[in-house]
Amino acid sequence: MTGTLQTIRGCVLAPDPDAPRVSLVPDAVVRIDDAGVIASVEAAPADCALPQTWPGAVIVPGFIDVHLHFPQTRVIGSASGPLLPWLERSVFPEERRFADKDYAATVANEFCDAMIAQGTTSAAIYSSSHPGATEQLFAALARRGLRAATGLTLMDRHAPAALLRSAADALAASEGLLERWHGYDRGRLQLSMIPRFAISCTPELMDAAGAFAATHGLLIQSHISENLDEIAKTLELFPGQRDYLGVYEAHGCATANTILAHCIHLSDHEWSRFVDRNIAIAHCPDSNFFLGSGAMPLQAALDRGLRVGLGTDVGAGRTFSVRRVAAAAHDAALLHGAALSPQALLWLATRGGARALGRGQLGCVAPGFEADFAVIDLPLLGSSDLDTIIDALLFRHDAGPVRATLVRGRVL
Repeated sequence: MTGTLQTIRGCVLAPDPDAPRVSLVPDAVVRIDDAGVIASVEAAPADCALPQTWPGAVIVPGFIDVHLHFPQTRVIGSASGPLLPWLERSVFPEERRFADKDYAATVANEFCDAMIAQGTTSAAIYSSSHPGATEQLFAALARRGLRAATGLTLMDRHAPAALLRSAADALAASEGLLERWHGYDRGRLQLSMIPRFAISCTPELMDAAGAFAATHGLLIQSHISENLDEIAKTLELFPGQRDYLGVYEAHGCATANTILAHCIHLSDHEWSRFVDRNIAIAHCPDSNFFLGSGAMPLQAALDRGLRVGLGTDVGAGRTFSVRRVAAAAHDAALLHGAALSPQALLWLATRGGARALGRGQLGCVAPGFEADFAVIDLPLLGSSDLDTIIDALLFRHDAGPVRATLVRGRVL
């Protein structure tokens, strides 16, 4: 099925806008207005003449990937970790190739294909440090109909020279990207400021990134406390700070518009300041397992009321599937003795991600929300038990492919 749909009928899983729970509408009629916004969601009447739009499939909000790396698309599964050696051996050599705009354009199409194939409709994406490659990524996202926040990955030290860019050059390039792409198509695409992590950024670059983001109201993306060696190196480079979060705080990069990935080894004091500053978290359990980094205490973050979304973290993450990351989050939570319900995991993969990225009108199947959907074949669709359906959706890795991915009612 192609085109833009204005009426859809099928089994719907509808996340709550505010709490980590999901409701089941076994046979719903969803109407979409001309702007691609859900106008109504109602149970189909007994004499409904509208056929099932995708028989045998379940309709959920489009998955939201809150952390992944475009220039790592082709190095998924490179087992050269832990983190810092993995960057040197696998990531930086590949990222150098993105100086070639043609190469970047080819990978951008592959990247978009991979997200659409897994039902991902919106993402927070790290581009490379190359303005030309970032331009190609924005163009591909625009053409393919996906939502995203992305921008240059900022680095001016402790990386190969071919990947480094001064604060002045990075800000000049970001000005151009802001003018061309920020707010594109009624806000479908947004520019983000992305200091890679503290090790790769001088204080001057981090100051510039924080100030530019504050001036233009941009999302800030970065990493924190993924690896113990990373933490030690960070504190060596910023000797005036007592902890990792203090580095971001000192340079204007720890705000309610900040999303920090990993958060595995945070101190209690850092967790408290996450709450005070309303910083959001990208939980990336698959990549954390793959690099041997540890397991973030997810329930501890949720108990503090923090905004949390799920990130595939391609390419340390081994999949573009946010569903599989939700399953990894289940496993990581068990390691902390704090299991999450299937409903909570699906909520994090959809509405939780929307809240983490500050995209308030995403992640629900309800009037007034954008009509972004993933449609997934489900062998157990005959079941009327909500948790049984969600279990099959999240935990049966070999069943239930994505049949369709929609943004604003348009089949991508």
